[in-house]
Amino acid sequence: MIEPDLLRPVFDALKFAAHKHRDQRRKNVEASPYINHPIDLAQLLIDVGRVTDPATLCAAGLHDTIEDTDTTATELENTFGKEVTTIVLEVTDDQTLRKEARKRAQVEGAPRASPKAKLVKLADKICNLRDMAHAPPMGWSLERRREYFDWSLEVVNGLRGSNAALEATFDKAFARRP
Repeated sequence: MIEPDLLRPVFDALKFAAHKHRDQRRKNVEASPYINHPIDLAQLLIDVGRVTDPATLCAAGLHDTIEDTDTTATELENTFGKEVTTIVLEVTDDQTLRKEARKRAQVEGAPRASPKAKLVKLADKICNLRDMAHAPPMGWSLERRREYFDWSLEVVNGLRGSNAALEATFDKAFARRP
């Protein structure tokens, strides 16, 4: 069980993310609220990964804020501290790179990520595969979905050794490859 004082920063991070992602929707047919995704990551880390570290859980909630909103690293650091910001930056794609280069950077960077960033990235890939299997983005062909699954496996192979329960959960999600 997480102590109440350790929960506060996690809820603060989710509240911050909810505000930053307030106008964003997932790309599925339902156009579900984007904030559901970071909440799913945090919940997966707690329920399956048994992660109780507040910095990791905060980073899970904030993992897409720099990449997908107007949030800056300075803003995150001023609000949540250096450790959380460092984890978020590790899982944030370099938007100056082309899509294929960003994907390759994730594969190459996965083995070198910090243990906490590996947990966040692993949870992100699990949640994305689950979404891809149950509620894929509108307009994505079967081939594109399969390519996403295959690329995710490449990334996760570089994260292995981080958390056996999360890795087994990823493998189950991957087994649902379309």
